[in-house]
Amino acid sequence: MSCGSGSTGEVEGGKSAAAMASWHESLAAPPRVLISHRPSDASSQGTVLSLQHPRSGDETGYLFIDGQLQEINWFKERYGAWFLGDYVCEDGGLYYCTPVDPIFIFLPTFEAARMSNGKDPGKFRQLDEILYVEGYPGYQQLMNVASHHMELVCEVKEVSNMKFFRLDNSKVLSWLCCKVYNLKEIFPKLGKNYGAQTEKEQLKEAVQMIREYLKDDPWLTLLCKKLQLDINEITVDATTTTGEASFYADSCPAPALPSESKTATGGAKSSKGRPAKKPKTEVGSKNIKDMFRRVTRNGSGS
Repeated sequence: MSCGSGSTGEVEGGKSAAAMASWHESLAAPPRVLISHRPSDASSQGTVLSLQHPRSGDETGYLFIDGQLQEINWFKERYGAWFLGDYVCEDGGLYYCTPVDPIFIFLPTFEAARMSNGKDPGKFRQLDEILYVEGYPGYQQLMNVASHHMELVCEVKEVSNMKFFRLDNSKVLSWLCCKVYNLKEIFPKLGKNYGAQTEKEQLKEAVQMIREYLKDDPWLTLLCKKLQLDINEITVDATTTTGEASFYADSCPAPALPSESKTATGGAKSSKGRPAKKPKTEVGSKNIKDMFRRVTRNGSGS
C-alpha cells in the first residue's frame, strides 16, 4: 500500500506523488492517505472487508492482503495537511493498517456457532456454516485463514475428508494466557514506568489491552479467574482512560474506505459496497494510542 510522509505528503517506498494521485483517481470519495505493510508480492491484491468488531459487534473495516488480516485505524494530529497530487487533504488525517490476530475476530462467530448450553459443549460445525454471518459476506473470504488459525482453539473432527470445528474453552483460555504473558514480557522494554510495575500490575495492563478485542462474558471473566485478577479492577481502570481518547471524536471527518477501487499494489474492493464508515474512538487506549481511531460505521467505542 502507498504511504505518506510528513506534511509535504511525499510518498515513501519509491511511490511518487503522481502515482498516489493516479491511484486516488479511481476512488469514489476524496483522496485519503493509507499506510499499510508492503506485501511480499508487488502484484498482490488487497480487499477491504467489513467484519464485526469482536468486542462491540460494530461494523469495522479490515484490509485483507497477502494472506494477512489488518485492522484499519484512523489517526489525526491537531494541525497538518496532506498534498496528494493536485488535491489537498486539509485535515491531515490518515488511515493506517495494523496486523491483528484473526482468532480475536473469529471468536464471537465460533462461540455463537457452537450453540452451547450450560454444561453442553455445543455442536461441531463446518467452516462454511460457521462463517456465514448475515450481512457480512467478508467472512466467507477468510475460510483458509480460519481453517489455519482456529485449530489452535477448537476441537476438530475429520469425517470423509471434511473438517468440523467446535470452540474449546480450555484451548481459548490457554491461548489468551499466552497472549497476556507475551505482552507482559514486552512491558519492561518499553520504559522505566513499565519496568517499575509489579507483576500483578503488568498482568492487569496486558489484560486491559487484550480486553479491547474480547467480550467480558465469557472470555474476560474466565481469563481474570485464571490469572487471579479482579475483573472489576480491569473494567474500572479501563473506563477511566477513555476521556482523552474522545478528544478528536466529534471533529474527525468520516473519510471513505477504498470502495471497489484499485490500490497501488493491485485491486482493493469493498466486500459490501456500502457508504463510508465513520472513524470510531478506541476504548481503553494507552499513551500514544489515545490518538488512534478504529474505523466503524456508527462511531461508537469498542
